[in-house]
Amino acid sequence: MTTPTTTPPAAPPPPAPDPNSLKEWGKSIAFAVVVYIILRIFLLQAFRIPSPSMERTLLIGDWLFVNKAVYGAPVPFTSWRTPAFREPARGDIVVFVSVETEGLDVVKRVIGIPGDTLEMRGHEIWRNGALVEEPAARYDSSGHDIPPEVVARMRAWQLPHLARDTAGYQPGLEHWGPIVVPAAALFVMGDNRHESYDGRYWGFLPRANVRGTPLFIYYSYDPETYKPLPFITNIRWGRFFHLPR
Repeated sequence: MTTPTTTPPAAPPPPAPDPNSLKEWGKSIAFAVVVYIILRIFLLQAFRIPSPSMERTLLIGDWLFVNKAVYGAPVPFTSWRTPAFREPARGDIVVFVSVETEGLDVVKRVIGIPGDTLEMRGHEIWRNGALVEEPAARYDSSGHDIPPEVVARMRAWQLPHLARDTAGYQPGLEHWGPIVVPAAALFVMGDNRHESYDGRYWGFLPRANVRGTPLFIYYSYDPETYKPLPFITNIRWGRFFHLPR
């Protein structure tokens, strides 16, 4: 006697997508994108240190967040800025758009603000007649010669702001001034003075170019190594969450 075969019941069809659920997912994603854009434009920016110009304060391989809100963030496609909490102050580390290379972000320290009279004598900065204490400044004891064309360029931008007789004036990287910082401008230098291409070469920094100040270092590694994958093998754990000053 043959046992009759039974056909297994068909699998139930997959549930149809819930239009409301898909709409909520879309809203969540759109909201996250908007929040990211607002943070990126107006509040925070990630920045990597590519050169030794700020050593020992900031090292090659440091990655940090920049506070863009403190000085007022530029509003895209307009000439407006958000309200600033304060103006850049003497000694601040600032991230700014290069005055020579469009789109290039640079980091230096503020040495002078509008109205300041600045002078450099050897390894000393004098501001408004007083010696400036610079614990972060670093100098190469071997000195640093510059070609005549660079001296001529330095002299050309300094002459309109020079607070002395201009006759025979020949500036150098360690001997210049006194110069007066004009309105709506800053004078900036790197802490590692002989490895820094800064305001001594190209002049004053327009206030409008300033983008923010470093908040903290969130990642750091030493790229100078024989090991492969230094961003994994040469992590500087001690610099995580370090506050640059």
